[in-house]
Amino acid sequence: MTKQAPQAILFDLDGTLVDTAPDLANATNVLRSHHGLAPLPFEVIRREVSNGGNALVTLALGLDIDSSQHIQAREFLLDAYEQAVAVHSRVFSPLDVWLNDWHRNGQPWGIVTNKPRRYTLPLLEKLNLQPGALLCADDLSVKKPAPEPLWEAAKRLNVKPEQCWYVGDHVRDIEAAVAAGMTAVAVGYGYISKEDNYKDWPADIWFEECEALVDALSEFKR
Repeated sequence: MTKQAPQAILFDLDGTLVDTAPDLANATNVLRSHHGLAPLPFEVIRREVSNGGNALVTLALGLDIDSSQHIQAREFLLDAYEQAVAVHSRVFSPLDVWLNDWHRNGQPWGIVTNKPRRYTLPLLEKLNLQPGALLCADDLSVKKPAPEPLWEAAKRLNVKPEQCWYVGDHVRDIEAAVAAGMTAVAVGYGYISKEDNYKDWPADIWFEECEALVDALSEFKR
């Protein structure tokens, strides 16, 4: 599948490592309720989660991203999310079992996410996740699809970029991995819109199910 076994695994967070959609969907529907609107179906919201808070506000209320109402609505949504950031969020199964083993064996792994630290840290604390490297949206002057956060994560893990797999559920993850010189791994179980086909992304490896990803990763345990 790849030229060499990875020395470190890096993950995108939402929709790749952790299923955060239930809590983000709840915050989105809290926003709709605040405006007197009925809740949206979970699957409709789930497909937009990887596109961030702005996309969820537009989905919920149909507001233009440049409007003052959009800004206020985004603040409301994010405040609602922060108050319940890890109620139903869980590491995808069976990735949770694999990660426990990988971490216990002292093998390096990290997270590179476009999620701000304000929401990432309490989520990771609640889930007892302790990555060796964590890069969030507000840590550097650029974020994915720029390669710099991935390079910084590899540096902190003391591995070369070409020795890393970067796993993600959005095309920007794959673009970042390719730009960083890492093995780009696309997963199809994440938050992908109906119009998007993850197999069209310029990845090195594609996995439809989390189980298939874990089977591949399990080959590299030392």
